[in-house]
Amino acid sequence: MTKATTASSKADARTGRDHPRLPRTRQGSPPSLLLTLLGDYWWGRGEPLPSAALVELLADFGVSDVAARAALSRMVKHGLLATTRSGRNTFHGLTPRAQEVLSDGAARIFSFGADDGAAWDGRWSVVAFSVPEANRSVREALRTRLRWLGFAPLYDALWVSPHEHHAEALAELVGLGVTAATAFVATAPDLPSTVPPQSAWDLDGLATMYQAFVDEWEPTHAALGRGSIDPVDALVRRTELMDAWRAFPGLDPELPTSLLPAGWPRPQARELFLDTYERLGVPASARVREVIGRHAPELADHVAQRSTPPVLPTT
Repeated sequence: MTKATTASSKADARTGRDHPRLPRTRQGSPPSLLLTLLGDYWWGRGEPLPSAALVELLADFGVSDVAARAALSRMVKHGLLATTRSGRNTFHGLTPRAQEVLSDGAARIFSFGADDGAAWDGRWSVVAFSVPEANRSVREALRTRLRWLGFAPLYDALWVSPHEHHAEALAELVGLGVTAATAFVATAPDLPSTVPPQSAWDLDGLATMYQAFVDEWEPTHAALGRGSIDPVDALVRRTELMDAWRAFPGLDPELPTSLLPAGWPRPQARELFLDTYERLGVPASARVREVIGRHAPELADHVAQRSTPPVLPTT
């Protein structure tokens, strides 16, 4: 067993602690949809958008004006949007914090699952910590952040990951004020457990989720081949597709192939996501351009279409 660091090693563990974060958003909620829209079509842009345009875009998803404006207010409150006014019109622009988080999130989402079949050295990152049961908000935030890094609980306060993320995990603990903690790298025989580390994940349940994703989105992919999706429908489907796929990095630790059951469905699901997302991009961005052009014609040409990395054939 190789000990890496403890929570008292603050000089190293605090590295990157100013890294910004998104507030928690429920999948499919107006704030979640709005974040996805801005990340897909307005990333890297500093110009504020008319709030009326953002409200109209959310209306394509069945979001009422009241709920849309509440979502905008929530994002302003969390420092993700900045508000400006010109006459009677209100504008909202992404803050530098939001730009950084969206950029980092996109990198994680699009790279997720790309290393299937990569060699693994058999070592596990391990994090052990103690958080009082009464401090539920910290416990919940810690679990969310550790899962995003690919950890899962072997025991309640002993989390493992097959990737070298122990230093990042310890930084999360320190950032949440958890000082009774340690992080290290170990091989399976060194771990204080009578069960294999991969049992920390419900692989059967995860495989079912991937198959449900494929079943849900294959019809959309087939419809693209027939050219039967209009711009509004394309925007809705592309945004909902991204919203659905971005849940997987927080659920799937990307276990090495040697630890996975035969016929693991992630490669098929990932290829379906990337190809469907890319092919929906042209009509979807046309819809965003149309709506923004109606409220601010000078901004319409700045609408971007985020592209995916190349889809490599599965082997």
